[in-house]
Amino acid sequence: MHLEAAARDLEWSRAKMYRIEGGQVPLRTLDVEQMCRLYGATPDLTEALVGLAREAKSDGWWQAYGDAIPRWFELYVGLESAASQIRHYATGLVPGLLQTEAYATAVFRTLPGCTESEVARKVAARMERQRLLRRVRPRAPELEVVLDESVLRRPMSDPDEWRRQLAHLSNVTRAENVEIWVLPASVGPHRAWGTGDFVILDFPAIRTRIPEPTTIYSENLTGGLYLEKPGEVAEYGDVWDELKKLALDTRQSLDLIAEIIKETYDD
Repeated sequence: MHLEAAARDLEWSRAKMYRIEGGQVPLRTLDVEQMCRLYGATPDLTEALVGLAREAKSDGWWQAYGDAIPRWFELYVGLESAASQIRHYATGLVPGLLQTEAYATAVFRTLPGCTESEVARKVAARMERQRLLRRVRPRAPELEVVLDESVLRRPMSDPDEWRRQLAHLSNVTRAENVEIWVLPASVGPHRAWGTGDFVILDFPAIRTRIPEPTTIYSENLTGGLYLEKPGEVAEYGDVWDELKKLALDTRQSLDLIAEIIKETYDD
């Protein structure tokens, strides 16, 4: 159906239709119901879309932090908050959900032109984001992390804070919903070689709503990339499975972290 025909049938202006299609304005639930009737959407899909429109009106916690969270990253934070499972392959830094306050501070201080007050707000937002792993309702997501050993060998300038960060990685796995595996440096070329960090987000099945598709997220200096085509998701799923096979098991991973902590004292 052409935009002009839809606008005529809905008795809306073309300008309103353009703003809606361009994602420039929020949608009222009544508008969604009207569009679903016009387009012949199934009752289940209509219910799901109306629910999404209703949720879109409420601000996420991250809105309170203003520009401490980049606008392009807000979508990811929202998806992360809605996920039932988060699988993260990390090759450069400790993932944000597992960073100590001191580590996060050191990371944000590397941003060009970032003042100390801006760093403090970004760190506060990151600490707030980590509450996701401890929430009770809705149930906290399962977090699985494969850490390249190089992440554990890249220390902070403050040895004491670095030891605290390594110890935090061990301590956080005491929670039932967090698991960490280390990909040892002895592993040769593998399927994830060259992919960089990526996150696989899975979402809960809700009886009254069509579930959101599994989404792959990867990040660069200026934005994030989201993939959700079945073929893309399957490819990354296979890579994740191979990483799990190549990585040390949980016990061995924790032993390696403890060994690296000991090495920092010897140094």
